[in-house]
Amino acid sequence: MSTDRRLVRLATTSARVIAGTAVATAAVVGTVVAIAAPWPVVASDPVSVEALPTPSDTVLACSGPILALGRTIEQAGALSVAAAPDVVSGGAAQVEAFTLSGDAGADTPAFRAAPQDGARAPLAAAGSAASAAEDLAGFVASACRPPLAESWLVAGATTTGANDLVVLGNPGDVPATVQLSVYGAQGVSTPPGGADVIVPARGQRIVPLAGLLLGEESPAVRVVATGAPVQASLQSTLTRTLLAGGVDQAAPAAQADTRVVVPGVEILTSGEGEVGSFVRLLSPGGDATATVTVTDAAGQTAGDPRQVPLAGGIPTALDLSGIAPGTYTVDVRADAPVVGGVWSTTGFGEGADFAWYAAAPVFDAESVVAVAPGAGARLALVADGGQATTATLTPSDGGSPVQIDVPGDGGVVVDAGAGVYTLSPQAPVRAAVSYTADRALAGYPLWPAEAATAAVTVYP
Repeated sequence: MSTDRRLVRLATTSARVIAGTAVATAAVVGTVVAIAAPWPVVASDPVSVEALPTPSDTVLACSGPILALGRTIEQAGALSVAAAPDVVSGGAAQVEAFTLSGDAGADTPAFRAAPQDGARAPLAAAGSAASAAEDLAGFVASACRPPLAESWLVAGATTTGANDLVVLGNPGDVPATVQLSVYGAQGVSTPPGGADVIVPARGQRIVPLAGLLLGEESPAVRVVATGAPVQASLQSTLTRTLLAGGVDQAAPAAQADTRVVVPGVEILTSGEGEVGSFVRLLSPGGDATATVTVTDAAGQTAGDPRQVPLAGGIPTALDLSGIAPGTYTVDVRADAPVVGGVWSTTGFGEGADFAWYAAAPVFDAESVVAVAPGAGARLALVADGGQATTATLTPSDGGSPVQIDVPGDGGVVVDAGAGVYTLSPQAPVRAAVSYTADRALAGYPLWPAEAATAAVTVYP
């Protein structure tokens, strides 16, 4: 009887052990399966609000008058006004015109327009001036630009006969502190004369380029402003022995890019034994290779595209002598961001003038533009995407719109009188204004105005 009870207890215990083992095994298997199986995900998009920032005023500053440096032996470093600018402006319903007080005691025009209908007001302005003095002769034309925190001046020289000036305008209400870095044959430097240059609110400062880097044939200047953005330009003048060789106001470039397009370049001389035109390029970030193509309005290439090796931080010039006179587009494509400009002259004797042509940004929306007064003014347009397009030019004074057909493989040049226009391209283009007349050569790129403020997404 006791033996039977032991057998029953043993069987019961064994059953409990087996059952417990099974339960434990099931629990382990369930846990492993649960880990391996995808868990439900609870997710929600972050709360966001799309807001339209309050639009700011549209502000433009001009390059100002033609300035003369050191006209008398007694005051070799003194500045004076050689010719006041003739300025056109418009686009907005109400525009405040004011002046920037300059180092030379000359007033430089500036403009401000308050927002319209919840957007930045369209505004454009441009000015020109001419001097016929024995020591300073030539014609200048430039657009009035919005101030920038960073810009590039790829123009000028500090060799014998050059007398160039970096012009810094601050149309804002607080002072700006500017650093001028100069790139030359020895690389980049920030000389004492270019460090911490204070440009007062609604004021202008003028820095002689020779005071930054003397004896430089191909300089490029980087302008960086803090506190307030500034409008930078470079007045370049040239004297050949005792003959005035021209004057120009070179426009800035906003930033380096892997493509630099300069439309509306007027080449008037094939060289006559001297360099009649050239391209200046700089790769500020490091070594690069650039391919330069020169194309006329009919889409024909002037010679084969040329490859130019660029040493990082050192400007390089490419001679364009030998190209037949005409209007051209200079297209530079590089494997690293570059900045560039094109120089051209009417000749080398008495009455000669020259121009610095700056890169034109992509113009992909309707905007107001200004054509400064001057003989021989023309508008140059090139298609940016290689496809033919159409642009409409509408005078702001109520004149009839003009439709301009822009070929895809070249460009088009049309006469343009002084004034303010609305330019409406159907597809992206690049545009510039150029002037060619007796003893006069000038040009400047057109920039699209910031007519609208984009919405931003706010995450609370």
